[in-house]
Parts: sequence; C-alpha cells; structure tokens
Amino acid sequence: MKGFIFFGLIAGPFYFAQSVQDSVKIQEIESINFTKRLPVSKEIINVDKDLNQKNLGQDLPILLKNQISVISTSDAGNGVGYTGFRIRGVSGNGINVMMNGVPYNDSESQGTFFVDVPDLASSASQIIIQRGVGTSTNGVSAFGASVNIISKNPEEKFYVKSDNSYGSFNTYKYSAEIGTGKFWNNRLSLMGRYTKIHSDGYIDRAFSDLDSYNFSALFEENKTKIRLLAFGGKEKTYQAWNAIDKATWETNPRFNYSGAIYDANYENIVGFYDNETDNYRQNHYQFLWNQKFNESWNLETTAHYTKGKGYYENYKQDAKFSKYNLPDLFVNNQTIKRTDFIRKKWLDNDFYGGVSTLYGKFNNLDLNFGVVANQYKGKHFGNVTGVFFPQIFESEYYRNNSVKNEFAGFAKFILAKNRFEFFGDLQLRTIHYKTSIVTQGDFEGADLDQNWLFFNPKAGINYKIPAGKIFVSAAIAHREPNRDDLFANPKTEAEKLYDFEAGLEKTLGIFSFTTNLYYMNYVNQLVLNGKINDIGEFIRVNSGKSYRAGIEIGALAKLSEQWNLSGNLTLSKNENIDFKNETATGIENLGNRNISFSPESIANLLVNYRPSKDFSFGLQNQFVGSQYLDNTQNENLKLSSYFLADLNAKYTLTLKKLAIDFKLLVNNVLNKKYVNNGFVYDSTPYYFSQAGTNFLFGVSFVTK
Repeated sequence: MKGFIFFGLIAGPFYFAQSVQDSVKIQEIESINFTKRLPVSKEIINVDKDLNQKNLGQDLPILLKNQISVISTSDAGNGVGYTGFRIRGVSGNGINVMMNGVPYNDSESQGTFFVDVPDLASSASQIIIQRGVGTSTNGVSAFGASVNIISKNPEEKFYVKSDNSYGSFNTYKYSAEIGTGKFWNNRLSLMGRYTKIHSDGYIDRAFSDLDSYNFSALFEENKTKIRLLAFGGKEKTYQAWNAIDKATWETNPRFNYSGAIYDANYENIVGFYDNETDNYRQNHYQFLWNQKFNESWNLETTAHYTKGKGYYENYKQDAKFSKYNLPDLFVNNQTIKRTDFIRKKWLDNDFYGGVSTLYGKFNNLDLNFGVVANQYKGKHFGNVTGVFFPQIFESEYYRNNSVKNEFAGFAKFILAKNRFEFFGDLQLRTIHYKTSIVTQGDFEGADLDQNWLFFNPKAGINYKIPAGKIFVSAAIAHREPNRDDLFANPKTEAEKLYDFEAGLEKTLGIFSFTTNLYYMNYVNQLVLNGKINDIGEFIRVNSGKSYRAGIEIGALAKLSEQWNLSGNLTLSKNENIDFKNETATGIENLGNRNISFSPESIANLLVNYRPSKDFSFGLQNQFVGSQYLDNTQNENLKLSSYFLADLNAKYTLTLKKLAIDFKLLVNNVLNKKYVNNGFVYDSTPYYFSQAGTNFLFGVSFVTK
C-alpha cells in the first residue's frame, strides 16, 4: 500500500479518463458518433467500465472527481447529499449539463442539483464531457464545459440485479433493478430500477434520505427506434451550507451551525432545530424518437417534461411579525412584535419542450441541423408557522412567479478532405425571462422583464496523423445572467466568451495520450465573489475582462494484461484583469487578480492492477493546488493545496446462473484534513469540512 501511495506522489501529474481513442463499444447514437469527430477537447466515459467499481452510493460529481480539470465538492463532507463540481475553475452554473440532450440546469438559477436525481450513474451508459465552449448544445451555453449524460438502453435478455452497500457515517444504498429482455417479436424491452440511499453525513446532523427511480422502455422496428424514459427522485437533507469559520474548523471540523438556536443574548447555542431540512421531489419524462429515413438521413426528436416541487425549512429566531406580513399580536395586555417562526420556502416548477436534430451525409460531408424550444414556469412562495403561537399556521408571506422561454436553432457540418476535417457550427439563441411579484415579501422576488438574443459561431479543423489527430478550434459563446444575478443587480450584463483550443490525440504502441491548450477570454464573466446568500447559493458579479489559459494532458499506459497506469495534469492561469473591488469606502482597483476557486494545478493518477479476471484493484490519487475564496487574492482567504488517495477493489464470484460482485471503496486513505470549498463572510473565511478516511463496502447480484 505505501509503495502505491508513494508512486502516486511521484507520478501524480498523470491521470487518464477514457479518451476518444478507447476501443470500448459506444452505444449506437448518432449524436455520439458525431461528437467523437469534433475538433474540441472531450472525454467519452463508459460508465460501466470506468465508474462501476466505485459507484456505491456517492453522487455523480464525486464519481467524476478524477476526470481532467475537475474538482468535486460535498456540503456534508462525504459525497452524499448536496454535491457539485467545477471544471477549469468554472462552477456548476457555468457548466451546461444535459440528460440525453435535454437541458438539466435549472432555468432560473442555472445550477445543477444532482441530489434531486440520486444514483444517476446506475442508469447511465455514457457521459460525454466537452471542455470549454465545445459545440452548440441545448440549454444555457457552456462557459467551462458541457456534460451530456446518456441513459442506458434495456438489455436484450431478462435479468434481475441488486446493488447494496454500507459504510462510514451510517451510509447505505439498496437498489433493485429488473429487465424484461426483448419480447413482442423482439420489438420491445423494458427496464426498471429503484434505489434508496441514506447517510448521516460527515458533518453533524447533515443527513441525507434519498429515493431514486428509473424506468425505460425501448421499441425498435426496422428504421424506427422509440425510447420512453421516466426517472427522478425525492430528497430530504439536513442543511450543511453554512460551513464553519476557520478557527472552528481547526478545533471541531464536524460542527454545523445550521439549525442553531441561541439564548436570549445570542451568545450561546442552547439547542438545534431538528428539521432544518431541504425537501424536494423531481420527476423527468422523456420521449425519444429516432427515425432513420435512409443511409444518408436520420432524425432524432425528443419531447420532455420535468416536474419539480419542494421546500426548505428552517428556524427563524426572534423575527419581526412585520417581516412576514403579519400584524403584531396583543396578548395579556402586551403587544408582541417578535417571536420565533418555522419558515418554509417553496419552489413549484414545470419545465417542458422539444429538441429535434436532423443528421445528413453526402459523400465526405456530414450535416447536423437542430432546433430547441423550451418553457419554464416557476412559482416561488413562502409560509411561516409560529413556534409559540399555534394560531399562526402556514401563513403565506411572499409569492412571485417566473416564466422563461427559450428558442434556439443551429447548423453544424464536418467536411472531410484528404487528411483534413473542417468543422463549422452556427447557433442563434433567444431567451425571454419575466418574473413578477404577486405578494411582496422581505427581499423576496422582483419585477423583471428581460430579453437576450445571442449568435454563437464555432469553427475548427482536424488533421489526421497516424494513430491520432491534431485539432484547432475557435468559438464565441454568450450566456445570460441567472435569477440571483439579476436580483442582486438588474443591470447585470450577459457574459461573452472567446474560446481558443488546440490539441493532439495520439497512440504509440501501449501508450495513448491527449494534450490540449486552451485560452478562454471572457468579457463580463460572472465570477463567484466568495459570498453566499441566505439559502447557501454563491453570489456572482461581473468582473469586466478576465481569462483562463492552460494546458491539459491525459495519458494511458497499458503496461501488461494485469497493469494499467493512467493520469492527467492541468496547469492553468486564471485572472481578472484590472479587477475592481467594491468596499464600504468605495471602489478599489486591485489590478490583475486570480479568479476565485481556480487552482493553477490539478493532477490525478490511476493505477489499476488485475491479477485475474475475477479480481481488480485500483488506486486513485489527486492533487489540487491552492485556490482563493474570493477575487481579492487575499492570502488569508486562501484554501491550501491538498493530496488525496482513494483505494477500490472488486472481486467477482461467478456461479451457474448468478454473478456476485464484492466491492470496497476507501476514500482519503491518508486521512488528510483538507477543504475544497468555502466562502467569505464579514472578511472571515468559512470552510466546508471534508471527511478523513472513510469506506463503503458493496455487494451486487445479477442473474445471468
């Protein structure tokens, strides 16, 4: 063990996640085949091959933490519950996430809340990551990367499967899955899965109760393929988004301020509210129709609907009645103006629309035309209940409604000429967002009516070389501000990005590697200022001019039938140019300053050892350089670099009609005390503590 860890320390700058050259069979989807040829930096991850061994209940962002330029975060500290990722330093609301080409980013916040779809990886076949702008996608533009999660098809033969695991912090996962195989003259197949995940969390009281389901039906006949998907989940999580100040982190890293109830002088904590929780249910329905007209033309059309509804509940101590639009009470000849409340903030939303893409081929010319139309309707409202006055029950104190309409069209082509492939991509996107106050609440809602029209062109060239290719590309993208940006400042500008990429993909015998240079030049980039709002969401501000530039390297060495060594390295520079910081005394010009949450180095190493076909062993090592919590480059607001080592092992017992997998995952085997996320409050750094050494052990059964 120590030898492997030492090797990781020496060779840590190299980790490879499946490149486009990997020979793993990819699901026959036209969009994936088109994506593989694009002159952009990308990874196509085979979920069963690359993620299955460590998929024991942690969320998708944690499973992807060793991919190129990725940093994953966890509020509860152990990868279950509220988690997220950053790619090239860009936060989740700057990453375009899709599920089968359907936008997943919340239309208003642009955030990605994977807690609402637990165990997503268990129903996925591939995950496609395009870093930078990439190509035209559905939904908001990619300002750091786009991630498309492709659902797996039902199997051709009947099977029953169960995945179960248990580990640290009372974390467990139970799931059951069944597939019918093909029936009705081999035209129809069905699959269904249900998963239950629970964790007490590393942070005090930061529990998660998660339910997940997935149903898939596939109909195939001649040139027609129709898929019906229904998936989603329900979550209840105790809040851990308040983090802790640096001094508390050093002495009591598991402490959680959420739900704290103080004495009358607000000097000492006398207890905690036991239901300081987030409660949300999200259901997705997708109808995917693939029609092959002939050898040259193919149409993919998707209709989708997502329903989300839920609330977060918290205890508000000694609050004014007037804050919640309530009259003062007159009790025992006294006027009562303040009391304790239990507050619920609700979100009830509907998102629906259609995506249609036509693929054509003429000799050496491939064409791709697409249209997207989506509408989002969101209802925001809040209720309060009196703790000591039962007559105040679920009283509504604010309500505002929002509608967001989006329409986009794009045209792409790839023209092959000798060793060259020329790529072009033109997208026109229009957005209308309107939000209005129905019932006025304290700092809740706004009256806004905004329109944006964006033209996003992209171009690139591939040059084929023996066992590889060289590519260059350039792209322009625009992105509208989100709801919180506009509430903070209705004049918030849309972001604009000029992205330039150049890369090399090459195989040399047992070695494969990718190298990518990028320069991302932003105008009015919305960067995290290190602060959070009252529901734990990071606040962003326009930074004027800024850039991200770097090199990304991925490598794979198949040393023998038993040994694989792979790794990646990202070295980058991320700066705000002539950054102006708003203070209580005015505006100060700080010159060039590092962009928040953007380490200059990220490196990963993966060692895989398979002594037999039934047993495999892996060691993942990750190094993340130091990063700042805000954009002032204040050394007191800096997160230290850290190095992590994770271990996994898998043994398969094959019986006559049953295969049993035994899996072990040990995270942070060096018991490193580290922080990968935080914020600034009143000039003080606050940290999200991460767990020391912890484990998950799993047993899976599948019929043959």
